[in-house]
Amino acid sequence: MNEVFVMKGGNPLRGEVVISGAKNAALGIVAGALLTDEEVIIENLPDVRDINVMLEALKAIGAKVHRIESHVVSIQADQLSMKSVDDDAIRRIRASYYFIGALLGKYHQAKVALPGGCAIGERPIDQHIKGFTALGAEVEISEGYFVAKAEELVGQHIYLDVVSVGATINLMLAAVLADGQTIIENVAKEPHIVDVANFLNSMGANIRGAGTDTIRIRGVERLHGTTYGVIPDQIEAGTFMCAAAVTRGNILIKNIIPKHMESIAAKLRDMGNTVYEGDEEIQVIGGEKQRGTKIKTLPYPGFPTDMQPQIAVTLALSEGKSTVTESIFENRFLYVEELKKMGADITVEDRVATILGKEKLQGATLHALDLRAGAALVLAGLAAEGITVLEDIGYIRRGYEFFEKKLMNLGAKIILAKTEEEVEAFRREA
Repeated sequence: MNEVFVMKGGNPLRGEVVISGAKNAALGIVAGALLTDEEVIIENLPDVRDINVMLEALKAIGAKVHRIESHVVSIQADQLSMKSVDDDAIRRIRASYYFIGALLGKYHQAKVALPGGCAIGERPIDQHIKGFTALGAEVEISEGYFVAKAEELVGQHIYLDVVSVGATINLMLAAVLADGQTIIENVAKEPHIVDVANFLNSMGANIRGAGTDTIRIRGVERLHGTTYGVIPDQIEAGTFMCAAAVTRGNILIKNIIPKHMESIAAKLRDMGNTVYEGDEEIQVIGGEKQRGTKIKTLPYPGFPTDMQPQIAVTLALSEGKSTVTESIFENRFLYVEELKKMGADITVEDRVATILGKEKLQGATLHALDLRAGAALVLAGLAAEGITVLEDIGYIRRGYEFFEKKLMNLGAKIILAKTEEEVEAFRREA
């Protein structure tokens, strides 16, 4: 059998948890290390599958990659053997497209296998293509590859038709070495956008405005090496905030930037939870009686789409009626059918989920359908009566570091099981 999580609910989670580096920032930063011939040292790098796949892809094209410590990696891309990125693993992660911006920016050519990732809906790359073309590249998609090449890249004024995190990062990567000034409007403002810009600036780039609607990039001739620490993961922190709420626990979440958590903290307070903010930590105390509320996912600083499944589980165990409106990805409610197996009362129409809170959920055998849905179903299992078995946990491995171990340290009854015998042993002992 494939690995599964097996858990028994009913234990309020209590204690401290330390948040890892932000996966979504680290993906752009790892690709950005290609932009210089000098050594780049990345600290606070999360040890998750998506990052490790990116590092293996760098090795495959000739970059020197050395893991100094579990969360510190050295990258030097001074002797790349090819400008084409393709292996089975890289096709399974969405962020592989950041190699296009980095390789195009440095070498004026790139060939990268079309990306995959979670099945949460359309994430078109038309805005990437629009931006690369504006900078002077010829772009085509052929036989499963994204191919881009340019005689030279010249700064331009680019307006993104839709706010896109991926396109914003990719165009920054491509434009930092272009001739002249690039102005990109209607850009994403997420914390990881700012982090990638700060990383590139630490290499000698000239990027201004990250975190606002407009980014201005003055092209430079070359970038140099750097040592840079990745910001804490906003979504991992938010997941543990919901874990405290849904289990009626008390968790101190450390190594975070509280400002990044404001939209999540506000909704948890609305529901009747207590949230205390410190300089680099947040404490969440789950309210015994929690009430429903309305959630709408929006680009940052709005409520994150990557937190939508976790908050929905919390609302499923809150009094009254709640609505969750998904404005980013059209297929983000696939997990609802799994929650219904546990007795949740949720109906979905178009992009709105209506949730009637229940006092209890029942353990069941479930399937993780994507990264964030998988984490949400773990939270549901830890709050439910009885035993829950969660299959297809490879999705969770993509973005959460030592997830089950961190939960166990908070008092969760959860194991990673590799055999049927281990599952049955847990059932008998629980």
